[in-house]
Amino acid sequence: MTAVTSAAQPPVETAQTPASLSTYVRNYAARVRGGDMGALPAVLGLVVLCIGFGIARPVFFSATNFANLFTQGAAVVAIAMGLVFVLLLGEIDLSAGFASGVCAAVLAVLLTEHHLPWYVAILAALVTGAVIGTIIGFLVAKVGIPSFVVTLAGFLAFQGVLLLLVKNGTNIAVNDPTIKAIDSDGKLPPVVGWALLVIAVAAFAVLQLRRRTSRGKRGLTVEPLSVIVARVGVLAVIGGVAVYVLNLERSRNPAVVSLRGVPVVVLILGVIAVAWTFVLSRTVYGRHIYAVGGNREAARRAGINVNRIRISVFVIGSSMAAVGGIIAASRANSVDPNTGGSTILLYAVGAAVIGGTSLFGGKGRVLDAVLGGALMAVIENGMGLMGVSAGIKYAFTGGVLLLAAGVDALSRRRAAATGLR
Repeated sequence: MTAVTSAAQPPVETAQTPASLSTYVRNYAARVRGGDMGALPAVLGLVVLCIGFGIARPVFFSATNFANLFTQGAAVVAIAMGLVFVLLLGEIDLSAGFASGVCAAVLAVLLTEHHLPWYVAILAALVTGAVIGTIIGFLVAKVGIPSFVVTLAGFLAFQGVLLLLVKNGTNIAVNDPTIKAIDSDGKLPPVVGWALLVIAVAAFAVLQLRRRTSRGKRGLTVEPLSVIVARVGVLAVIGGVAVYVLNLERSRNPAVVSLRGVPVVVLILGVIAVAWTFVLSRTVYGRHIYAVGGNREAARRAGINVNRIRISVFVIGSSMAAVGGIIAASRANSVDPNTGGSTILLYAVGAAVIGGTSLFGGKGRVLDAVLGGALMAVIENGMGLMGVSAGIKYAFTGGVLLLAAGVDALSRRRAAATGLR
């Protein structure tokens, strides 16, 4: 009788059995309803805004403007990637903008006034960023001053340092061809752009399959193969369209200067994003960051050196601010008292938050900064093409940031109510 009853029961799906596509979709929908939306709001916002701006101003989809989106938002994306590490601990860095300006000024002074090689100037700028981060991290972790206060003081102090470096208003030209090639003049040959796309798609596919195999060997539920194929396909299509458009000739006089090719800064930011993603998702250090951000006291009791982690994220944040400063100097071909100022910091923080990184700590990815940076660049670029006033643009951008923070807060509340957090 027992045997008959058990035989009549439906087969139980083992942990190693791949979930069906319908089950995967239902589980994903349940996670979204439970507050785990990830980068979904940023992706939807990006799609809606691109369609809206494209309809209002068809030139938005031109090859020239498409390339401008990458170069305009590159410095913000770089700074935002560093801020993700800081935000993961529930901290804030208000000094990142002018820290990038100080590092850019160090680069410009060494290149223009001391005539040092470009690689020495870049190294000095990065070391300056790391030193700034170390000082901030020490004051926050060891002295116990709240990060808001320390970095607000840095926000003011670094403006003064920047003014001293540029001699109270001097515009320092950056004419080194290697530096200018980072964001201003550098374009990859079309064939190199296609080759890098093939490598990136293939590497992504291999990593997805290896992850699926690894989870299966450990007895964990694995994703349907169709989901992985869809991910790889979407990446290939989006990347293919982007490379195709960027390989179109954008120069009005190609005989004098050609503007074909993927901007070099795209490759630089792509490599950095992959490296930091690996650090966060595949290393013990990355797991410690999430642990400290999720529950600092529990992490301390688990044997994690919390102070070292807190200092290190500020070092990473300021070092990435230095990268952003170098990119900004390359794009402007100069450094002045406004480098790193204006809305750079606000856009960088907004990029990280809008992309999906939580202001409360413990949740976020480097990809969030890339998506959020793209969204900020689209807003800036699209509204510029529409000719709206600065007041409307700032008000709209602030509203988007407030909406993202609200979604984050509501998501956390929903996750807590459903037991997902």
